[in-house]
Amino acid sequence: MEHFFTIIGGMGTEATETYIHQLNERTPANKDQDYLNYILVNHATVPDRTSYIKDHSQPNPAIPLVNDIKIQSQLKPDFFALPCNTAHYFYDEMQAATDIPILHMPREAVKEIGKKYPEARRIGLIATEGTIYDHIYDHEIMDAGYEFLAPSQSVQDQTNKLIYDCIKDNNVVDRQLYHGLVQQMFDETNCDALVLGCTELSLAQDREPVTDKPMIDSQSILVDRSLELALKAQKG
Repeated sequence: MEHFFTIIGGMGTEATETYIHQLNERTPANKDQDYLNYILVNHATVPDRTSYIKDHSQPNPAIPLVNDIKIQSQLKPDFFALPCNTAHYFYDEMQAATDIPILHMPREAVKEIGKKYPEARRIGLIATEGTIYDHIYDHEIMDAGYEFLAPSQSVQDQTNKLIYDCIKDNNVVDRQLYHGLVQQMFDETNCDALVLGCTELSLAQDREPVTDKPMIDSQSILVDRSLELALKAQKG
C-alpha cells in the first residue's frame, strides 16, 4: 500500500471512532478509491494515561505506545496521528523512536486559535486531570503568547464525570452536563476561546455541539491536519 498513515488509537475507542468518522466524512471522495489509505492500531489496552501521569508507580503507557511506533515504522507510513491528548505526555519518547513525523495534536490545536479567533488572548482549557496536571497545553498556549486559564475544581469534577462516567463507561453524552460545564468555564474565567483538550470532549462536541461559544476542538483540528498531509502525500 502506497501513501498511507498510521493512527495510534484506542484511547478511548469511541473517541477514535469519532476521529475516523470525521476523517472519512471530510475526505473529498466520489468512489471507494478516493478515500485515504490508513492503518488503525486500536490499542485499547494501553494503560490509563492520567493514572500514570499522576502516579509513576502505575503501569507506564509509554512502553506499549513506543512499541507500536517502532512496529508501525517498519511499514513506512507517511506520518502518525495520535488521537489522544493526554498521550502526548509521551510525545518526545515516541518521536525519538522513529524518523517518521508524529502530528502533535495540542500544538496543532493552539496554532488554530490565531487562525480562527485572531482577537483572542485569554485561552481556557478543559481536559482530563492528566492533561491539566502535565501542563502540555499550558506550555503550548503560553509559548504562543496567550494567557492560559485552567478550570476550577468544580468544572474539573464535572469534566471528569462526563469523560469517565458518561462517555468511557456508558458511551453516553449528557448534553446538560456538557453544555453546563462549558458555560461555567466561560463564566468563571471570562476566556476568549475554550480548547477541548480531550478526545472524549471532542466526541461530546460532535454529538451535542456547543454552537454559540468560541471553541477549539483539538480532535477536529487533528482530522483536518491528517487530511491535509495525506492528500499532499498522495499528490507526491
